[in-house]
Amino acid sequence: MDITLPVEGGRSTSYRMAGQPVQPVAGARFSRIAYAAAHVVADPLAMTDPWSQPVVDWDRTMAFRHHLWALGFRIAEAMDTSQRGMGFDWASAKELIRRSIAEARTVPGADLASGAGTDHLAPAAAKTLDDVIRAYEEQFSFIEGEGGKAIMMASRALAAVAKGPDDYARVYDRILSQASGKVILHWLGDMFDPALKGYWGSNHFEAALDTVVAIIERHAGKVEGIKISLLDAGKEVLLRDRLPEGVVMFTGDDFNYPELIAGDGRRHSHALLGIFDAIAPAANAALAKLADGDHAGYDTLMAPTVPLSRKIFEAPTEYYKAGIVFMAWLNGHQDHFSMVGGMQSARGILHYADVFRLADQAGLLADPELAVARMKHLWAVAGA
Repeated sequence: MDITLPVEGGRSTSYRMAGQPVQPVAGARFSRIAYAAAHVVADPLAMTDPWSQPVVDWDRTMAFRHHLWALGFRIAEAMDTSQRGMGFDWASAKELIRRSIAEARTVPGADLASGAGTDHLAPAAAKTLDDVIRAYEEQFSFIEGEGGKAIMMASRALAAVAKGPDDYARVYDRILSQASGKVILHWLGDMFDPALKGYWGSNHFEAALDTVVAIIERHAGKVEGIKISLLDAGKEVLLRDRLPEGVVMFTGDDFNYPELIAGDGRRHSHALLGIFDAIAPAANAALAKLADGDHAGYDTLMAPTVPLSRKIFEAPTEYYKAGIVFMAWLNGHQDHFSMVGGMQSARGILHYADVFRLADQAGLLADPELAVARMKHLWAVAGA
């Protein structure tokens, strides 16, 4: 099967489909904790103001979570993959969290953790650390009140207000000390959100590392683990090697995840990844191989997903959500390629054509005929 696709220079070329769809392993058991950060499905027919008033197709959004649970993944809910801070507000996130926690109770073995941040507090409106603390407390209270587990997301408001490491320590000490259950921390780099530059009170990694490790050591009994999203495997390993016993590393490195999950023979990372939303069938099969001790099989399945992930997460990295939803549309998980905030426009047709090719080569187009038909429609809209 061939399809004509655009290439640079205003030209087009014929591409021959080559991939064989990866078959996930039913009932797979993993040797790593594996969270997939999940996207939300917009309702384009109901959105009259897509930039500022998101409307969610709750049926399709929940159906996608069932898809991930069926493949053995835990869900990281209401994170940046769901466009928190980029078109998806806290009011919408609350409804998403409430529905997802309730839905998880209907699925044997289903698990999830939900993002608690400060995004209902505009950074410019935050005047003091107490403002930030109250914002975190509100979101923690809601999640814990619903019976959920919290992922403490990085805060734009805290980054705007904090004067140095001690201010970060004060906020994190307060929130962690009063959390009702174990918390996952999230260190999100400024390549994902420029407003987080200098997080932990320093622009130097080594100083920031000392700050976050000290916080974790003080609250080791309250911290399940930390997700680091800096797209730098070496930095993740440095943090991983300093974590106290019982606190786990969750890789958020969408460039280097296979090697970090496999480990170095001494330690390994678990996973909390946005790319798992898009590559769930391959990640499922690969993690099943790893659990069986088949490292070669794991590498064979994971390796083709890396060029795809690097394309989806290329700079400007914060627009990766568009590629995630594009993949869901190609694979029939939703009937349209529309996003809250109109974010599908954040990438161009050449980017989507590259994602299409790489997804095919990774065996991640479950129904190639459907994917080809939808790619043809997208290129027609782009002016082909």
